[in-house]
Amino acid sequence: MIEKLLDKLSELEQVESIALGGSRSGQNYDKKSDYDVYVYCSSEISEETRTDILKKYCSTMEISNHYWEYEDNCTLNNGIDIDIIYRNPDNFYKEVSEVVENYQARNGYTTCMWHNLMNCKVIYDKNGRLSQAKKRFDVPYPEILRQNIIKRNMNLLCNGLPAYKNQIAKAVARNDRISIIHRTTAFFESYFDVIFALNRLTHYGEKRLVEICTEYCKVLPDNFEDNLNQLFDDLPLCTDKINNDIEIILSELKKVLKYEVII
Repeated sequence: MIEKLLDKLSELEQVESIALGGSRSGQNYDKKSDYDVYVYCSSEISEETRTDILKKYCSTMEISNHYWEYEDNCTLNNGIDIDIIYRNPDNFYKEVSEVVENYQARNGYTTCMWHNLMNCKVIYDKNGRLSQAKKRFDVPYPEILRQNIIKRNMNLLCNGLPAYKNQIAKAVARNDRISIIHRTTAFFESYFDVIFALNRLTHYGEKRLVEICTEYCKVLPDNFEDNLNQLFDDLPLCTDKINNDIEIILSELKKVLKYEVII
């Protein structure tokens, strides 16, 4: 079913490349894993054309969602979800270049798109451009980028005036549970960006991060998983224990950064 759908998409004049991402692009998936399909287009494909193709293979369709990227979110007739993301190749490769070649750090998730490109499975590549991009960006992790990610996100974590550590402390003092959750989530976006940069690994995304880090990261703070779990246990209580948990997590991170001659 998925092969027939992708074949139909590849027949469209606007389609330059198609890639499979997420767990389905490798071996780490099960029967319930959804499909992440990336369609690189030279120009926009009309909603009518896409709907006409998708309705033959999908029981449920949401066309032209734009919550994150421009995509169609559907459920195949066999019950498996599929996200079809439409990308302008020029814009996407430029975004990856800004990170990999111009060393621009982000507020968390800096190297996610680089990771997405390098780990996708090419299904169709009319002019070979996607394969060329994978080759172009298949480079060692730039040390300048590594330093920039760590510096920017450590400032966000604890070094700058608007640091998440300080924002979380204020939220705890106000007993503002929504703010605590919101700022703690942002805290972890930067925290894991630092962890992956420290290990010269591209960012895997937002799922199974603790499991991925324990499996693939050679350098981790002491008591990495235990300290995170302690914070998770204390978050619902909304007490000053949260501030102490954050302090311990940051203290262990700073130790390993100092050992690695980063700060």
